[in-house]
Amino acid sequence: MFNNKINRKDMINCTLCNDAPCSSVCSKTDPAGLLRSIWFDNEACAAVKLPAEDPCRDCDAPCEKACVKAGKVPVKELVSRLHSEVKPEVSEIEPDNNRLNTDLCGIHLENPFLLSSSVVSSTYDMCARAFEAGWAGAVFKTVCSFDIHEASPRFGSVPGSAGGFIGFKNIEQLSDRTVEENMDTVRKLKEKYPEKAVIVSYMGQNESEWEELSRVCQEAGADAVELNFSCPNMADGGLGSDIGQVPRFVEELTAAAKRGCTIPVLAKLTPNVASMTEAAEAAKRGGADGIAAINTIKSIMGVSPDTFVSAPDVNGMSAVGGYSGNAVKPIALRFMAEMGHDSQLSGMHLSGMGGIETWKDALDFILLGAGSVQVTTSVMKYGYRIIDDLLSGLDRFLAMKGFANVADVCGLGLSHVSDTTDVLERDSRVFPMFDRSRCIGCGRCVISCRDGGHQALSMNEERHIIMDGKKCVGCHLCALVCPEGAISTSGKRVKM
Repeated sequence: MFNNKINRKDMINCTLCNDAPCSSVCSKTDPAGLLRSIWFDNEACAAVKLPAEDPCRDCDAPCEKACVKAGKVPVKELVSRLHSEVKPEVSEIEPDNNRLNTDLCGIHLENPFLLSSSVVSSTYDMCARAFEAGWAGAVFKTVCSFDIHEASPRFGSVPGSAGGFIGFKNIEQLSDRTVEENMDTVRKLKEKYPEKAVIVSYMGQNESEWEELSRVCQEAGADAVELNFSCPNMADGGLGSDIGQVPRFVEELTAAAKRGCTIPVLAKLTPNVASMTEAAEAAKRGGADGIAAINTIKSIMGVSPDTFVSAPDVNGMSAVGGYSGNAVKPIALRFMAEMGHDSQLSGMHLSGMGGIETWKDALDFILLGAGSVQVTTSVMKYGYRIIDDLLSGLDRFLAMKGFANVADVCGLGLSHVSDTTDVLERDSRVFPMFDRSRCIGCGRCVISCRDGGHQALSMNEERHIIMDGKKCVGCHLCALVCPEGAISTSGKRVKM
């Protein structure tokens, strides 16, 4: 079962606590882990953990009393629904340690999940804790020889409807540690975790430095290097995304990096372009073994009506920064598909990133050609622990669909997506279906259809939705705005 029955973050109302009190008072199950799995689109894996009998049936819910939002999180109801609605539809899967195994340019990965180059992979302790949690590797925060001084504050966000944020802006720069300090960390990580992939992101100031830093990274034991041609916060004087926007520079500096090392080289490309394939092809000509994409998108947050300053407000000023988070995933997937379709890039490893929070998000990238995926923003929101549901959710999907490993599904979605709408069939419609048992009669669908659609919906005196099939064009706006998930597609095409 891969369709959520109860995953509504506003309904869960959980804060995803650290050392959650709800689990500390429950002797039958792990409420915090179950709620977290629901939150991250992993209901099936949560359900199979439950015992045969509903653990909440005769319980007076001490978990709800212990909750930091006492009485506001319906833990008992959610777990009982997992047991009654989800568990009967799911089955156990045969464990297979090899199912999630994959590789990155010949580097063995125990699973496709890596930390991307950022603050979440900037120290030995952080990477070590991530490795212990189950991440297959990390792309170490961008190493450089620059003098780095960070601003404060340096983050901004676009709030989400259930708390937290869906879009995230940073004006963070590169590692503020010396090259020597960072290489010492790389050595220690490889000594302690030889089975984990340690990839070093770096940025040079000139061609000779790009070559020298790749040599230094290899000598320190890095499994691969990632060339940062895409940081929007280091774009002055021909750095960062300024390089990634000029294919000639990408090719020349990739070639310089290849001269300095024999380990795999990935070029991390900027999304601040109309098309990514030109730079990707240039990286391949320069000798790159793979492409990493996307880095953050140049952005400005909203402007305060009181101070007239955009976030983050650094002593009365702000600046263009990098935008990430779940809101950028559609843009990232567009670039992933573009490169996946490019025959000139055939055989290159694609490492995808941009808005990955759940195993389904990761699967989207893999289906469009990514052989590995990288994560930062959701780790910043929820911590390294999200790896639990990333692993179990993807593993269950592969098992239930009969795939032996990640490579079996890589690129399977490419043939079903086009860069033009000219290929789409336009002689039939798919009408929506209305589930009256779930409909609460709010009429949101009526409003949207009336003012943003084709006036095909109305509401009778009993507040039941009535659809006029002669007016409905099958756009499915109604399904997208329904707050209760009571509208779905019929799946049946009707010739017009």
